[in-house]
Amino acid sequence: MSTENPGEKASARTKRADAVRNQQTLLTAAAEVFVTSGVDAPIRQIAAKAGVGMGTIYRHFPTRADLVTAVYRHQIEACAEAGPSLLASADSPFEALRQWIDLFVDFLITKHGLADALQSDSSRFAALHTYFLDRLEPVCAQLLGAAVDAGDIRPGTQPYELMRGIGNLCIGRDSDPRYDPRRLIELLLQGLQQPQPA
Repeated sequence: MSTENPGEKASARTKRADAVRNQQTLLTAAAEVFVTSGVDAPIRQIAAKAGVGMGTIYRHFPTRADLVTAVYRHQIEACAEAGPSLLASADSPFEALRQWIDLFVDFLITKHGLADALQSDSSRFAALHTYFLDRLEPVCAQLLGAAVDAGDIRPGTQPYELMRGIGNLCIGRDSDPRYDPRRLIELLLQGLQQPQPA
């Protein structure tokens, strides 16, 4: 027979939920800092953005690679979960695709320093890349399929090639402030659109 008090169980659940929420807040803050300052940003900058002490970050993520990996996974999940939500709420499947690609670009911009941060752990990097494709390619396929079915875009674009093309357009953004990949991505999206009858 359990001697655990039901109140203690509820309290433990609340503490776990709070810890998960706090970790999500921390990862979101770290992702925002990585977008603006790169994955080498000072931990104190991330702590300030998240409203926590540096000790809290080190307790959850003992190394920078641990933090970068967690941010990467967190962003993959957010991007994956956004697809169906955008399809349900956007004005059209094409608009859902456009908004999702905007999130995907934010994610790619953060991801660019990942390889450097994990250079000593190539197996971790490979596992994350597989996870990235496994989670995001089906979401991209769903959005493309809905846009084709609605007559918004031409059929025939493969999710992997679209994601890869957008990724390639994002390369170089960090090293050249004059280059904005979003302008070219917008042109790419316009090229996917089905011509409307006059």
